[in-house]
Amino acid sequence: MTYQWFAVRTKPMSEYATRDRVVRAGVEVFLPCTPAARPRRGRQDVPLFPGYLFIRYEMARGWDGLRAIDGSMRLVTFGETSPPPIPDGVIAELGQRVGRITAEGGMWPRFQPGDAVSVVMGSTETLGEVLDPNQSAEARVHVLLEFLGRLVDVRVPTEKIRLVGSGRPPRRTRGRGRWIAGFGPATPRMVALLPAR
Repeated sequence: MTYQWFAVRTKPMSEYATRDRVVRAGVEVFLPCTPAARPRRGRQDVPLFPGYLFIRYEMARGWDGLRAIDGSMRLVTFGETSPPPIPDGVIAELGQRVGRITAEGGMWPRFQPGDAVSVVMGSTETLGEVLDPNQSAEARVHVLLEFLGRLVDVRVPTEKIRLVGSGRPPRRTRGRGRWIAGFGPATPRMVALLPAR
């Protein structure tokens, strides 16, 4: 009998329940989880890959046995091919990385001094520069930003900040051609106004 690891897709938000049902059926399961800044109700961690888990299974036994345990699971395949097995070394390396992430306090944005960031407060968005790094997911980030034409240093929650150039670009207009401060054809960008550190 050859047991191999396979990636399995679950219903959204049902990774823990699926894992528990499959474990009760005697199948080895790996659900990589890390501590969360904003955990789900009743959980202190979150799945590293939401909607996915890994099972160690002998495919010669057939998939129907596992499908009967939990009808929400689907093997991850590419096109019409059979599901590709994942080498044991990859799962072991993933387990080690999850251990390191957990030892560092989990997955949360880490901002470093000098990072150019976009700060969103309500419907207002402005550019700023990180002055001090955040030490945890709950810690506020010390940022220098332009507010009403003045440079102000403030402490901002991490969920209100994102690195400039990552993800969606910052808005440049308020709509109908009205420019946000720091943008516009005749206005230099905020980052250029910030003192060098």
